[in-house]
Amino acid sequence: MKRVVAALLLCPSLCFAATAEVSDARVSGNARHTEVSFQISNPAEHSLFTLGSPDRIVIDLNHARQQPAGFTARGGLVERIRSAPHGKDGLRIVLDLAGKATPRSYLRNGDELVVDLYASGQAAASESPVKTARTPAPPGKPGRDIVVAVDAGHGGMDSGARGAHHLLEKTITLQIARKLAARINRQPGFKAVLTRDGDYYLKLRQRIDRARAAHADIFISIHCDASRAHDADGATVYALSQHGATSEHARWLADQENDADLIGGVSLSDKTNMLASVLLDLSQTATISASLDVGGRVAQDLSRLGPMHRDDVQQAAFVVLKSPDIPSILVETGYITNSHESRQLASNAYQDKVANAILRGVVNYFDQYPPPGTELALTKVRHDRAQGEAYATDDTRYDSLAGNGASR
Repeated sequence: MKRVVAALLLCPSLCFAATAEVSDARVSGNARHTEVSFQISNPAEHSLFTLGSPDRIVIDLNHARQQPAGFTARGGLVERIRSAPHGKDGLRIVLDLAGKATPRSYLRNGDELVVDLYASGQAAASESPVKTARTPAPPGKPGRDIVVAVDAGHGGMDSGARGAHHLLEKTITLQIARKLAARINRQPGFKAVLTRDGDYYLKLRQRIDRARAAHADIFISIHCDASRAHDADGATVYALSQHGATSEHARWLADQENDADLIGGVSLSDKTNMLASVLLDLSQTATISASLDVGGRVAQDLSRLGPMHRDDVQQAAFVVLKSPDIPSILVETGYITNSHESRQLASNAYQDKVANAILRGVVNYFDQYPPPGTELALTKVRHDRAQGEAYATDDTRYDSLAGNGASR
């Protein structure tokens, strides 16, 4: 998710986990240009691809279901609309066409999925104001890398917590951050950016600013916990609390005249207070939801290394988690004040395990929710398209997926 307002407009499912009810289908237009629209209860991620022999448009929606059953609309280029459950909790809609057509899809007013169909040889209208979350790209077209901002906590004059044998938090966090960044850079389709790569001081908001400047898709801050109770142990993963989001919301609204403050590439300076407030609220709500999701996956992988201090993702008002449009988590890798965990945290082998666990959680998340325009997203589209074409080679098999037993 490059910027969450853009992601909101593009409707990735990482922002909208609630199941969308797809209720009504309408068809208008003629054999040159046909508009097909579906009423949806809330935005849902969708992708589409074309099939031939016979000509069809296939629309896959994640976290969606049809309600009530049955699409009867037809006209223009559309001869029939079929649908069936698809995947774990998705919906596949198939438009049977009268001929070849080029599709364009977008959301209108947040509650209507529109698919414009242009007959072959007809010039498509200007680009839709909002494009589909995962627009299929020509085979071989490269996408961008997913950018992961890795933040080593503390640094310079800020040493952080102290452990046994003069162990400093700032040293451990930088070592783990470097290991994590190296692993991310070896992961196809990913790129790591370190907020600091040395022993120097950064203000908390400088860390956020560096992540934003790198157009990060996610921000991960590495820390070590500390307690006067020397038997306290285990890792903990944090996301932003609602209280922290509310305070940040107010700060951004107060700074909306600053053109450098952008949400999803959208400046707040020319928006009314109400519109700016709505955009921020949507952005931060989506960001927290995504942060909790990826944080849960990271926590699950860290739990394999030993008991967690807190099993569930915790929420707090940490400043470094307050970017309104970049999912952000803070990982307390263990208690530096616990003699056993202090030795572990100083161990090269254990640092490798921590870095691997964080990496697995992050990759697992983005495998399911690749940001639009990334190579991972384009690869997923190609895979879905190839899978659909494989079904298309056998009408019986394909109809079993999107015909027989489906609404007609």
